[in-house]
Amino acid sequence: MPDKAWYKDWFNSPYYHLLYQHRDEEEASRFIETLIRYLKPQKGSLMLDVACGKGRHSIALAEMGFDVTGIDLSGASISEARLQETAYLHFYQHDMRNLFWINYFQYAFNFFTSFGYFRTRREHDNTIRTIAQSLRKGGLFVIDYLNVHYAGQHEERSFTTTIDEVTFHITKWQDEDHFYKQIQVTDKDHQAPRHLYTERVAKFSLGDFNDMLTYQGMQVEEVFGDYHLGRYDIKTSPRLIILARKR
Repeated sequence: MPDKAWYKDWFNSPYYHLLYQHRDEEEASRFIETLIRYLKPQKGSLMLDVACGKGRHSIALAEMGFDVTGIDLSGASISEARLQETAYLHFYQHDMRNLFWINYFQYAFNFFTSFGYFRTRREHDNTIRTIAQSLRKGGLFVIDYLNVHYAGQHEERSFTTTIDEVTFHITKWQDEDHFYKQIQVTDKDHQAPRHLYTERVAKFSLGDFNDMLTYQGMQVEEVFGDYHLGRYDIKTSPRLIILARKR
């Protein structure tokens, strides 16, 4: 079984960034633009990007005219993100389970299933607490998570891909509570797998999120099922995108 802190090594690994460097940037950009058109935040609004990685979404939001702060546990990612800092774009290495700035931001975002990694429910509750307390009263939080009901029926079991002479053999499986993805890494100088990582993501449903958010004084206002902000359907929607406001 994966180590309880698998994300610390994997997210800091150069193999992680190599494997995911070709994520659909165009789809991500369109989603951010669609979301901002829907939310209609005022220019200069204070925004928090939780689990920002190298800051690609933070940078996009700052370029739209907002004051953006990104936080991430990975020191390597934050070091790279800081190369793009401006007067309106800020990055900090920070564990999202621990409190950050209090009653400061008007918007908070957690994009592309950057949640559900921790070993215990308390750690996830602490993360929602961090986000809720970072928001001003009336502030809005948007979390974009996989729809566990859809993902459980459309999971690709295993495949192999080679990127820049590094081969990744990926195997997926699930149990009652989690999705798993094992990544075996083999580079050109080694015939056998040199590194082994296992991702683990909790199967949080809309009901689970509603409970976690309500406990932290957040009220769910809207739920969408895809990056076009289409209606959420528990069986057919690929995503679970929740908009919740701080009471």
